Amino acid sequence: MGLQQGLTSTADPERMLADLRALAELTGNERGAQRVAWTDTWAKAREWESGLLAELPVSVDVDEAGNQWATLEGESPQTLIIGSHIDSVPDGGWLDGCLGVLSALEVLRGLARNGRPPLTVKLIDWADEEGARFGLSLLGSTMTTSGLEPDYVRALRDVGGMTAGEALAAHGVEVERMAQARSRLDQAVAYIELHIEQGPVLEARDLPLGVVRGCYGTERWEVRFAGQAAHSGSTPMDQRRDSLLAAARVALEVRELARRLGGVGTTGRISSEPGIPTAVAGVSTLLVDQRHEDPEVLGELHEQAVQASRRIAAEEDVEVSWSPLFRIAPIPFDPSLIESAAAIVNDIQGTDVRLPSGPLHDAARVAEFGVPTVMLFVRSKRGLSHTKEEDTDEADLALALNALDRLVHERLAQGTRS
Repeated sequence: MGLQQGLTSTADPERMLADLRALAELTGNERGAQRVAWTDTWAKAREWESGLLAELPVSVDVDEAGNQWATLEGESPQTLIIGSHIDSVPDGGWLDGCLGVLSALEVLRGLARNGRPPLTVKLIDWADEEGARFGLSLLGSTMTTSGLEPDYVRALRDVGGMTAGEALAAHGVEVERMAQARSRLDQAVAYIELHIEQGPVLEARDLPLGVVRGCYGTERWEVRFAGQAAHSGSTPMDQRRDSLLAAARVALEVRELARRLGGVGTTGRISSEPGIPTAVAGVSTLLVDQRHEDPEVLGELHEQAVQASRRIAAEEDVEVSWSPLFRIAPIPFDPSLIESAAAIVNDIQGTDVRLPSGPLHDAARVAEFGVPTVMLFVRSKRGLSHTKEEDTDEADLALALNALDRLVHERLAQGTRS
């Protein structure tokens, strides 16, 4: 079936696009979106969003974790949740996160015109998905599901020295009460999220839409090499204990492991001391991020990187140690929802593609908690995101809204059947 033939949705893509443009104008500048969570600009976006929701027969409130909910009461208290996050990274794109919120809002508009749906429908705007200010991604969804130690969250600091406890309190959130938001998921029977792909896979296949199988698991570590600082002019090459060379060699190993075993591997930063051209680096650290959708392969990626680092450390006569920064197992999405989404995508574009998500999303935390979950991806131009150059063709956004709307209606038609 052709693309245009698949457009049977009653949701209005032009209105959604107008909302997206209005939000970009309200909360962005020449460098891009500036909706960093727990800032005045983010609060302004939330207030604007509430204004749109006020036009609908929904109740709007913010839970203990700072997540904003809009509830359309249905015939059953069992709940279908749709949405994403409206916060952005600094200098971010015009679609990341907010597309999921504003497409869900457009779907909610259509549902509200038709009276009470079979299930209660809730639009969620998760708090602080990006973790841009305090370095802790998925904060709202994590505190609603698995939770974190309040003292740990409270003590996090931004670049200006303000603690997360202080910043969250300024927005009405008490860290020690955040886990109470968990009750919001008591009646949830499904969670559906639309998001830009943020990568190049769909564009490479010349397809606008994809269905997400689940999220990659992640192993993220700081690797420290300790050698010996020495004068760069007087120390012979065969007598050096150069920590930076060891770190650089491991960075190449991380890349080769990902090429050989699949998934992705990234060395995001290497820093060395004393960090001057006239001294051999005595201490160097690198940040390693490895991701895969298979837990066994993910473990193999990490183990082989550790083994390679020990071999290289011995060869360079330095010491190596690994300190964990972040770990999460691969999270598969719901098979039944994947099949439903794939059938709709196939009807719209003539084929379906199922792919894993390398980035984490709030959907991963919801799925991990046990709520049946699926995501839809829409093509990103050049695979770019987290930059003002982030973009998606308007025709693709219309198709994505159509797919989301149809998937929501299909799940509602199933009623209370889980």
